[in-house]
Amino acid sequence: MILSGQFVSVLDTSIVNVAMPAIRTSLGTTGSALQLIVSGYVIAYAVLLVTGARLGDRLGQRIMFVAGLAIFTVASLACGLAWNAPALIVFRFLQGIGSAAMVPQVMTIIQRTFAGATRARAISAYAAVTSGAMVAGQILGGLIVSADLFGTGWRGVFLVNVPIGVALLIVAPRLLPVTARVDRKPDLAGLAALTTSVLLLVVPLVLGHEQDWPLWSLLAMAAAAVGFAGFALVERQVHRRGGEPLFADRVLRAPGLVLSAITLFLVMCTVGGSLFVMAIHLQSTLGYSALHAGLLFLPNGIAFAVCSLNWQRIPARFHAAVVPTGLVLAAAALAAMGLLLRDASEPGALELAVFAVMGAGFSLCFGPLVARATSRVPAELAADASGILVTGTQLGVVVGIATFGSLFLSLAGPTTLSASHAFAVAGITEGVTALAAATLAIRAAR
Repeated sequence: MILSGQFVSVLDTSIVNVAMPAIRTSLGTTGSALQLIVSGYVIAYAVLLVTGARLGDRLGQRIMFVAGLAIFTVASLACGLAWNAPALIVFRFLQGIGSAAMVPQVMTIIQRTFAGATRARAISAYAAVTSGAMVAGQILGGLIVSADLFGTGWRGVFLVNVPIGVALLIVAPRLLPVTARVDRKPDLAGLAALTTSVLLLVVPLVLGHEQDWPLWSLLAMAAAAVGFAGFALVERQVHRRGGEPLFADRVLRAPGLVLSAITLFLVMCTVGGSLFVMAIHLQSTLGYSALHAGLLFLPNGIAFAVCSLNWQRIPARFHAAVVPTGLVLAAAALAAMGLLLRDASEPGALELAVFAVMGAGFSLCFGPLVARATSRVPAELAADASGILVTGTQLGVVVGIATFGSLFLSLAGPTTLSASHAFAVAGITEGVTALAAATLAIRAAR
């Protein structure tokens, strides 16, 4: 049941991708506004995750999960009723706040409820739901927009969350376990420094390309680097004063956790960016309908689900090689997809096969990475560890959409051929990022 909440939360990261052309037509939005509609949800989600995990310890995981689900459900209704782009962006931020309260409790409950082989299976299911939901969002978004149920059009991608959320709100208080509460103090200084730094990085990435990279955008990104350094200093001071920083030192010292979190960041940066760019290319460049574009993600989603649920069948002596191997496969598939479609050709059987390889490659890294990172974290630190890992995951999606989306939109000219060339450049760049993640995965395994 708890994974259902995880599913709808992650689903909303990608389900909007396929609806973007319809939203643009209906609300008259710019490319930058579209990116904020997609990434605004994940920005709020990402920067508040650790605080959500901390509050779960203090108030109880069940209470925080239900509260977050309620906020998410109400915000989804508001998104479906939004009258213009600014309103939709604001409501997407509210959705992100709800997810930040709900999602960290999932991993914490898994770590505190399961152990040994049972925990590994639970984490595999968590990984399959988390990343599988991103792919499923593309397919479901296409189906919903094309079906146009009751004339809702793109609004249906948000309204579909409402009945699901209401059903979960009815059963969650009865089914979720009661966990012990821990008196944890919120790190408001760290939260303020992290939020400011993320916004300084993401906003210019999203808005800069449409304004031809004005001076303010470059200064903001430079300030973001200073901001992240300042965040590290703030966290150190909080630790010295005997407080509880967002990224607690004793959690960061857990073997392999930091490298695994950075690797997950790069993985999800690539996944989020590639799905965003692919959705725009299929509909805006090639002129596909939302349903047609969504169904093309089916091979990717099937391969991801199958591999995510079965990677543990691989002999244990090969587990260290699973993550880098999967990332190399994904990198090759990303670059190949870009090159195959660089001349404005339409996806055929070969491209769909490559797309499936991409899904398989990413699935072989996500689950094993999460399992490896959490296996050596004590149960009492579960909330902080899950907050760090999920924060890295969601920040990766934000940066991926902003970076690769801006790269594609900056290079895409008015012709189909120029946009296809931009898609190829984005694909190759995404492949290089996946290779960088493979290098880190090898170091983490050591």
